Amino acid sequence: MPHDDDGAPRWKHDGVRVIRGDQLDPNTAQTPGMFRQAAINHARVGARKIWAGTVAIEPDAKTGVHHHGALESVIYVVRGRARMRWGERLEFVAEAGPGDFIFVPPYVPHQEINADPEQPLECVLVRSDNEAVVVNITDIEPVEAPETVYWVDPIHAAPKE
Repeated sequence: MPHDDDGAPRWKHDGVRVIRGDQLDPNTAQTPGMFRQAAINHARVGARKIWAGTVAIEPDAKTGVHHHGALESVIYVVRGRARMRWGERLEFVAEAGPGDFIFVPPYVPHQEINADPEQPLECVLVRSDNEAVVVNITDIEPVEAPETVYWVDPIHAAPKE
């Protein structure tokens, strides 16, 4: 076990940490329509192999198609309704609700969607590494037209009625 200069085991100085829910760090990569906050990462607690935090997705919002490289991700749905689309043409779809876990394997092209047009989707997110790997994929043609869930940003605004 690594030791500090004073000869004490590291855990004596850097043992268990409690990160209070009202002390999460919003200084993370942000996506329009989503709000991420870090709880556990290298900068906050010295974590080397894991990242954990929260994400809130606005009603009717969705991410672009992306993958997280070699990282594994786990999403735990706290509140709301999540819809996940994945595959080479987003040909697969599944939904998850409060208490459900979602596992996203490495390199899987996917899209997270808040399936509720009125309520935010709140989740806990855990990734298998500390690096924030996001590879956006812009050339996927979905196998079927996506839901009427629109991006929440000025570039991908909902069509005017």
